Amino acid sequence: MTTPAAAPRTLADRFAASAARHGDRPALEVAGTALTYAELADRADALAAHLLRRLGTGTPPRRIGLLAARSAVAYAGYLAVQRLGAAVVPLGPGFPPGRNAAVARAAGLDAVLADAGADALAPGVPVLALTDGDLAALPAAPAPDVPPAGPDDLAYILFTSGSTGVPKGVPIRHRNICAYLGHVVPRTAAGPGDRFSQTFDLTFDPSVHDMFTAWGSGATLVVPTRGELLAPVRFATRRALTHWNSVPSLISLAQRLRALKPGSMPTLRHSMFCGEPLTLQQAAAWHRAAPGSALENAYGPTELTVTCTTYRLPADPAAWPAPANGTVPIGPLHPGLQLRLHGEELCVRGPQRFPGYLDPADDAGRFLAPDGSPHDPAAPLTDAHWYRTGDRVAPLPGAPGARPPLVHLGRDDQQIQVHGYRVELGEVEAALRALPGVLDAAVLPVPTPGGTELAAAYTADGPPPAPDELRTALRGRLPAYMVPAALTALPALPLNRNGKLDRAALGEVLAVTGLAQPPAAT
Repeated sequence: MTTPAAAPRTLADRFAASAARHGDRPALEVAGTALTYAELADRADALAAHLLRRLGTGTPPRRIGLLAARSAVAYAGYLAVQRLGAAVVPLGPGFPPGRNAAVARAAGLDAVLADAGADALAPGVPVLALTDGDLAALPAAPAPDVPPAGPDDLAYILFTSGSTGVPKGVPIRHRNICAYLGHVVPRTAAGPGDRFSQTFDLTFDPSVHDMFTAWGSGATLVVPTRGELLAPVRFATRRALTHWNSVPSLISLAQRLRALKPGSMPTLRHSMFCGEPLTLQQAAAWHRAAPGSALENAYGPTELTVTCTTYRLPADPAAWPAPANGTVPIGPLHPGLQLRLHGEELCVRGPQRFPGYLDPADDAGRFLAPDGSPHDPAAPLTDAHWYRTGDRVAPLPGAPGARPPLVHLGRDDQQIQVHGYRVELGEVEAALRALPGVLDAAVLPVPTPGGTELAAAYTADGPPPAPDELRTALRGRLPAYMVPAALTALPALPLNRNGKLDRAALGEVLAVTGLAQPPAAT
């Protein structure tokens, strides 16, 4: 890849700068393959040239789907798309084909790069499938001569759960992600020889953090197998990781395995958790197992580019704050970001804020005008508009300074986190209502020792369908993390005096039926 002339302005620039400085250093370990920066750059260039030849349009693609996970194709593919100046649209290899096809249509994909064996996604969208062996066998090729992306071009588009039952496209520009990386890469204090975990799938934006904080510092990205993810402490120890990033529920998994023994992860120097609330109890257990590691809690919706706040716990647990809700503070905003409270709701603007949803109709109700008044959907969005996160926050009591750490107090809507993924309860409910025999449905989050699961109640217009039948049908429509772990048929859903669903009463009904602690999804 070509060497950038100045400060990196795009993801391609950032990787190229490290490849130029650290060509013989290890960049990636995945699926039994180890690649240096030079080797990974060469494979990305060869793949970009191969993709351009296969498309044969003479016009560089704008948006390319990536239907690959935990393979060399996935990571070389991510870089190849960036090298072509296109936006990456990660698709879920484990997601139902219909959902991936819907995302492909909504994103307007020009092509899909996939692991071998992928099915066609949508009419007119060509799929280029290859194995890691095919990738290694591609002939060397110079970097394609295409116009490079600029700071205002899209780096990637992620699709998050939508309350209407349709996933929402969140486009992120290069200037958004480069503003984020400009802050977090120095914060990791990493360099050649350091080793970063990659516990997240590419459909989840913390994966971008892992890739480009590693590759922005000359470190190695270490991608676990699915089996290694089920034993996180063993993964961290055997692979001599120095930098960790995951959802907090992996701490709970390690606790259930009785693996978090004191000093059991001696190589870790930096640990970050995001995607779910991090409890003080979880943080203390991790600290005992990795006493030499800085421990951070990060927060941020996809719309604000990976994370927008970070709180680093003091090295001495005796100095840790103790918010009343038992969670670690989420920290102050990153440099350059501005905060506005709309009641208790956190609203943010600044260089990490996305430009608005792929479908402008999804912008309704999600922004405030620069003066704090409701945004008029007919008016164009500007950088001065505030993004409404839907999360309630408050300053940490007693914290000094003009930018005190924030404490997360919960949501203002029906959006929750399940295993780190953002889930709109309305999307799951819509999928249930669409099934034959289901008249109405409601879904509630249920805390379990391993995190949060979903429990659903439904009514029928005749004999109620069996829960297993519904669960099987939902797996053909929703990702596994969105399929309720427990379903129960009710004669009617409880309503309040205004005729609306009474979620508190429904929770009591589900608890009576034994669903307060639903089993883990299979």
